[in-house]
Amino acid sequence: MTMPTLPLYNIEGSQSGELQVPAKVFGASPNEPLIHEALVARLAAARQGTAHTKTRAEVSGSGRKLWRQKGTGRARVGDSRPPNREGGGVAMGPRMRSYRQRISRRAKAEALRSALSARAQAGDIAIIESLELPEPKTRAVAAILDALNVRIPALLVLPEPNHIVWRCGRNIAGLTIRIAADLNAYDVMAARQLIIVKGAIPRLEARLR
Repeated sequence: MTMPTLPLYNIEGSQSGELQVPAKVFGASPNEPLIHEALVARLAAARQGTAHTKTRAEVSGSGRKLWRQKGTGRARVGDSRPPNREGGGVAMGPRMRSYRQRISRRAKAEALRSALSARAQAGDIAIIESLELPEPKTRAVAAILDALNVRIPALLVLPEPNHIVWRCGRNIAGLTIRIAADLNAYDVMAARQLIIVKGAIPRLEARLR
């Protein structure tokens, strides 16, 4: 399999060349159904599932028959808790539940591989040599993004946790920062452009073996 190449930039925004990247990370044939499955599972897991209504067995009230069966001239009736009475239970209402969907670790990895390959083939990935900030300020990260002509929403992938970069970039609207170990298919597909620090590529390759 031919190793694909991606443009390599410095933090000043100038292209310093092209970088050959692992084909097993960026050169696979995208599996769209698998990407869809991973995205649906990710969004489903984010749902709270805390909506909860009480059934007739759970609402407060006596189970005593409201009036005798015959002789009153009114319709027969049971207790005060059926759904058709005020203060009664709710029929077929939402119940507390988990929306989480099971997806195997291998399927998650294949979905990430497909997502990265699709974005690479679309020309939406730029590699930067390093991310050494000239000053620990939000404007330093914003200047780098402007120099690279980054389209928002964007995803910045780091090789390892960097508290300074995270603090400086968290205030930039539309910028998501992830380390290579935590990257997932949803983050990749939700961004219009990916900026990957060069040192993160070996981490992704080791993860997607």
